[in-house]
Amino acid sequence: MAPTASSNSQKPRLIPFSEVQSHTSKDDCWCIIYNKVYNLTPFLSDHPGGVKPIVTYAGRDATAAFDPIHPPGTIEKFLTPELCLGEIDTTTLPKDSPALKIKPQGNEVQNVEKPPLTAIFNTFDFESVARSVLRPNAWAYYSSGAEDEQTLQENRAVFLRVYLKPRVLRNVRLVNPSTSLNGSPSALPIYISATALGRLGHPDGEMVLTRGAARKGIIQMIPTLASCSLDEIASAMDSKQTMWFQVYVNKDRERTKTLIQEAIQKCRASAVFVTVDAPQLGRREKDMRTRFVDAPPSVQSQHQSENVEMEGKDEEVERDKGAAQAITGFIDPGLNWDDIKDFASTFGAPIYLKGVQTAEDAILAVKTGYVKGIVVSNHGGRQVDTARSGLECLAEITGALRKEGLLRPDFEIYMDGGIRRGSDIFKALALGARGVGLGRPFLYAMSSYGREGVEHLIDLLREEFCAVMRMMGVTRVDQINGSYVQTGSLETHSDGRVKDGLGAEVYERMKAVAASKL
Repeated sequence: MAPTASSNSQKPRLIPFSEVQSHTSKDDCWCIIYNKVYNLTPFLSDHPGGVKPIVTYAGRDATAAFDPIHPPGTIEKFLTPELCLGEIDTTTLPKDSPALKIKPQGNEVQNVEKPPLTAIFNTFDFESVARSVLRPNAWAYYSSGAEDEQTLQENRAVFLRVYLKPRVLRNVRLVNPSTSLNGSPSALPIYISATALGRLGHPDGEMVLTRGAARKGIIQMIPTLASCSLDEIASAMDSKQTMWFQVYVNKDRERTKTLIQEAIQKCRASAVFVTVDAPQLGRREKDMRTRFVDAPPSVQSQHQSENVEMEGKDEEVERDKGAAQAITGFIDPGLNWDDIKDFASTFGAPIYLKGVQTAEDAILAVKTGYVKGIVVSNHGGRQVDTARSGLECLAEITGALRKEGLLRPDFEIYMDGGIRRGSDIFKALALGARGVGLGRPFLYAMSSYGREGVEHLIDLLREEFCAVMRMMGVTRVDQINGSYVQTGSLETHSDGRVKDGLGAEVYERMKAVAASKL
C-alpha cells in the first residue's frame, strides 16, 4: 500500500486534478501514481534515472510510465510518507487518464490473435509473435541495439560463418546434454541471461522466467533492473533452484553491497555477475525514438525551459532518451579493478565479470586470482556499435588464454549474444564456452505465451542441441571441442553469400524519422 499523508484514522485528502496541474516544474513537481498524489520535488535529485523523466510528468498522471519499469514496493522504499499528499479526485480526471485504466503492475502486451504454441518451432517464431503482441515502447526497449545496430546483427550473423565438421560411425544412441555451471547442475549448457523490465512483457515479469527455469532445470540470472522485487522472485523459486545475480554498480558502493547481500540471502544467488561493459549507456535509438513519439507535443513545449536549464543545451525540443536511459542513471562509470577486488573479499559468492571483449582483459581477470570467470558479451549489441560479436571475442580470448597457459577448468568462461539455435550452442562450446546465455529469446517467449512459452523454448533448444550433438558424433557436453568447427571465416566482416533467412525476416530495420503529413 502506498504511503499517504493521513493517519489510519483519517480519510485521505481528495485532490482535484486542476490543483495537480498547477505544480509543473522541477522546483514544484507533483505527480499522480496509482491514484495517489505525490510531491516529488524533494526526491528529484535522488531519482536513479535523473530529474527529467519525473519532470516530464509534472502536473500529470505518471502511472503509465511508472508502472512497467518499477517493481512493487518502489514507492514505499524510496518515498517518505509525507511526500504523499492524498488521493486524486477521480471525478476530476480526464476520461483518458491512465489512472482510470491501469491497475498496479500492468504490462505492455496487446490483445492480438496469435498462433497456438504448438505452431512455434524455433526462437524466430517467438520473436515474430512478440513483435505483434508487445506494445511499441516495450518492443523498442527489448529489441533495440546501439546506434545503427550493426553489432546487434553481427551477433547473429557470425554463427553463420562458423561451419560444423560432423564425425560419423559413432554410437550416439544415448545423448546427454546436461552439464554443470559454476558447480551447479544444469539440464542444458544454457542459462537465462539478465534482462531488465520483465513486466513490459508479462504481468508477472521475471517470476515467469523463474518458474519456467525451475521446471526445466536451468539457471536464471536475476537482473539488477528487474520489474519484480527480490522477494517476489524468491516466492516463485522452488526449493532446489539455482540462481545467479547480475549487478550494475551504484555510485554508492554500500547500496550495491546491500543489494548483492539481499540477492544472496533471499534468492540463494550462488554467483555474482558484475556488468563491466556499461560505463555509459549506449544510444539505443529505437527506444529513444519511441519514447519521443509517445510524448505529447504539449509536454515537450511545456517543459522546454526546464529541460534546457537541466540539461544545459540549446535545443528547441529536448528528446526523451527512452526507457533504458530512465532506469540506469545510477550506474557508476568509475568502476574499476579495485572495486571488483573489494566485492570478491566481501561476499562468499564467486565473482564473474560480465562484458569482457578482449584477450587482454580476460588475461587480467585470470591473473587477479579473485575473479572466478567471465561472460564474453557485448551487451546484446546495445552498447558500442561495430564492436565485435561475442563469438569472435570468445575465440580470441580462449586462444590467448591457451597460449599463455591460463585456460583452466577452475576459471569458467560463458558467452552470450546471438544464440538462437542448438547449433549456436554447440559452436560456442566448441570455441571454449562452458555455457551460453540467452536473453531476448526468453523475453519474447514469456511475452507471447507466458510460462508455457518459456518451457517450450527450452524444449526446442534441447531438441535442437541434442540433434546437433548426435549428428556431430558426440554424446556428452565435455566431448565438444574445437575439432568440430571450421572457423576460417570467423573474422570476415563483410556481406558474404550466407544469409540468415529467418533472422532477416523478423529483424525490424532501423528507420529514419518520418516527415509530418499535416
